Amino acid sequence: MGPSRPRLAHGHRPLDRPRGLDPELNRSPQLNAAPADQIRLLDVQALDTRLQQLAHKKRSLPEHAEIESLTKDLTQLRDLLVAATTEEGDCAREQTKAEQDVDQVRQRAARDQQRLDSGAVSSPKDLENLQREIASLAKRQGDLEDVVLEVMERRESAQERVAELTERVSSIQSKIDDATARRDAAAGELDRETATATKEREVVAASIPADLLKLYDKLRAQQGGVGAAKLYQRRCEGCRLELNITEVNEVKAASPDTVVRCENCRRILVRTSESGL
Repeated sequence: MGPSRPRLAHGHRPLDRPRGLDPELNRSPQLNAAPADQIRLLDVQALDTRLQQLAHKKRSLPEHAEIESLTKDLTQLRDLLVAATTEEGDCAREQTKAEQDVDQVRQRAARDQQRLDSGAVSSPKDLENLQREIASLAKRQGDLEDVVLEVMERRESAQERVAELTERVSSIQSKIDDATARRDAAAGELDRETATATKEREVVAASIPADLLKLYDKLRAQQGGVGAAKLYQRRCEGCRLELNITEVNEVKAASPDTVVRCENCRRILVRTSESGL
């Protein structure tokens, strides 16, 4: 057997394989860009971060939740209002029918009373039957009038319910209109800020080499919106991890024009006077 290779502690790598600068291990051809272009990439990143924040703020406006909650309440109230309005309509039809029944009985009783008063019925048996029918009609009329009163009470209660719910629906709708106006005003302001930042981003991005910007955009899509990070005091501001001594030496040895990548998060690592190298 040949001599064994030295074992490495977990998380470390051979010193003869500098992954931070190796094109193959970076999984893309090595790029070169002027230091000023690399620093402008941080400006683009700052603007992209601002645009993300503005988009998140717009999605998270408190008025969204307020309107959603009020809309649910409004939907429930409108359902109740429809039910109450239907009940009132049913009571109205029931009242009309009951009043018609009372009127029919009243008219029949009036005709029978007229016959009785006219003396046209002379037979004792017919007179008895007629008087019995008049009494029965009077009782029937009283019963029907009780029905009318009961239906009227239910209808009045339904009308009061309709009026109450109509007022509540109007109140909730006013609150929704107010919240919508506040939301639209806030969203409009955010849209204006977004438009300004977008234009500024276009101007700065236009001054950056296309291949560098393409790599940045690709990494930004893969890394949660952050494609380039400042190397600050030997720490990557993207993943917040400090470079080990080997990685620091690799970055030190790299040409200022070399586009280096963070060993941990693979983002573009931009060197500045504050990098601590």
